[in-house]
Amino acid sequence: MTQHLVELIARYGLTIVVASVLLDQIGLPFPAMPMLIVAGALAVQGTLAATPLLVFCVLACLLADSLWFELGERYGLKVLRTLCRISLEPDSCVSQTQLRFDRWGSNSILVAKFVPGLAVIAPPMAGAMRIGWRRFLALSTVAATLWVGAGLLAGAVFHRQVTAALAALDRVGNLALVLLLGLAALYVAYKAVERARFRHLLRMARISVEELYELVQAGAEPVIVDVRSDAARTLEPHWIPGALHVPLHDIGTHVAALSRDDEIVLYCNCPNEASAARVARILRAHGFRRVRPLAGGLDAWIAAGYDVDTADGVRRAAAPTPRAPAPRRQLPRRSP
Repeated sequence: MTQHLVELIARYGLTIVVASVLLDQIGLPFPAMPMLIVAGALAVQGTLAATPLLVFCVLACLLADSLWFELGERYGLKVLRTLCRISLEPDSCVSQTQLRFDRWGSNSILVAKFVPGLAVIAPPMAGAMRIGWRRFLALSTVAATLWVGAGLLAGAVFHRQVTAALAALDRVGNLALVLLLGLAALYVAYKAVERARFRHLLRMARISVEELYELVQAGAEPVIVDVRSDAARTLEPHWIPGALHVPLHDIGTHVAALSRDDEIVLYCNCPNEASAARVARILRAHGFRRVRPLAGGLDAWIAAGYDVDTADGVRRAAAPTPRAPAPRRQLPRRSP
């Protein structure tokens, strides 16, 4: 079986390896890196030409990345949320990508292909952030060259070990295929269990947008906290009036500024209110009891027709027009 695979790669190597890279970068669960390593080993043996492999595999990466970049530029957060819903990674995948963009900016594209869960999310995020086609293509080309080059180089350096491993698999015969398929099924099952466990951890009482509005109207003055990242607020530059901005990764440094006697409502705009629920768990671990995520997050608030504030200071009114929450105290500024 393995010998047939090697013969297949040797005969149609360039097409097979490039196709595997393209499918992998589009987001399908295809083993592109193992194929690159095998191709690198075969290139050392003279079976495949290294330069065309590198060039066409990089072009395959750029094709997939450009497609995702265009979708992100056109549809923004909608694409990111869709990817997060169908991903095997937990629902915080988008927020983690946004956090890396907050820290590294568009340079995060350079390492995205080496980070699980980030390779497919980073290009549409870059498109949504409007970094520009020229900068994106430059960064994506470097990233693709590094990633493809790493796979081919690994195969070239360890070509003897790769050849020995392939020979061992060939001796096992069809059992190797069954074993590989079984491992792939176990991986998918593990990710599914991990996702279900993640969602279970985030199960807690939510507050609806109607309940929050009624609290505000009744003069209860709940503390409303926007836990979105800076990148998320750039992509969606409006928020619930009076809301404090404390990103998920920064909540620990601001716990002391919050009162345990206040009603605290947290919101984000990620699937299943993942970030808001995670912050709620952190606050509860610090002794806060009156803390709830906002069901549906910012999207639900806007869909209900309630006011939002924007970055230019203009309040966008929607029918029905509720009274805006009273201005809240400001948290200490984060150190640069």
